[in-house]
Amino acid sequence: MPERARLFTQDDLSDGGVVELTANQAHYLRNVMRFQPGETVTLFNGRDGEWRGRVAALGKVRGQVEMEVRTRRQRDEPDLWLLFAPLKRGPMDILVQKAVELGASRLLPVLTERVNSTRINTARLTANAVEAAEQCERLTIPDISTAVSLGEVLSGWPAGRHLWICAETGASTPVGEAFGGGQIGGADAILVGPEGGFVNNELDVLNKLPFVTAVSLGPRILRAETAAMAALACYQAVLGDWRLPPRAELDQ
Repeated sequence: MPERARLFTQDDLSDGGVVELTANQAHYLRNVMRFQPGETVTLFNGRDGEWRGRVAALGKVRGQVEMEVRTRRQRDEPDLWLLFAPLKRGPMDILVQKAVELGASRLLPVLTERVNSTRINTARLTANAVEAAEQCERLTIPDISTAVSLGEVLSGWPAGRHLWICAETGASTPVGEAFGGGQIGGADAILVGPEGGFVNNELDVLNKLPFVTAVSLGPRILRAETAAMAALACYQAVLGDWRLPPRAELDQ
């Protein structure tokens, strides 16, 4: 049976170790979840797997959890980046939350010509990512990058990482067919443009690059956050960890 609360921590996790709760975590356990000392909670840090601990002390702004047993081993996840044009606050919150649930390993805001919002609150995006990872029982938190221009991203693109771009116009391959020709377990990235899509000169530049493949998400025009979710889901189903057995079997 899952614990009533699951928390991300920066601390190391080991048998008999003690984790110091942040003020927000102590408030959450004490005042929201009504925890008492002696109850158990799950913790993870992205390095040491998932652990069950027992609340040893819990005050208004402080608390301690003593580790008891590791419940899940750390394991590799798809090396999949999501590059996206910044959106307004609400849609961007949704995009980040769902990208975490769908297993993106890095989230990178990219400034394109038709971007409507250039204000990026990285701390807010990180908080959303942490909350989503806690809720979906993921073992890691994706890296959250600061916003950069499309030109900067492409000029510094790492060798060996393929870039799939979601293109509403121009020549493209249906997403299922395109991913079907990809490499399982490879280093990949998905780029989703802004509301209104990429401009022609951006598509011209992208389509000339040897590491880029343009994919189509079907006959309907999707909102940017919907396109990101759809592309990530298709990728995970064909090339990612949706091909693996259910988590319960992996943890046995």
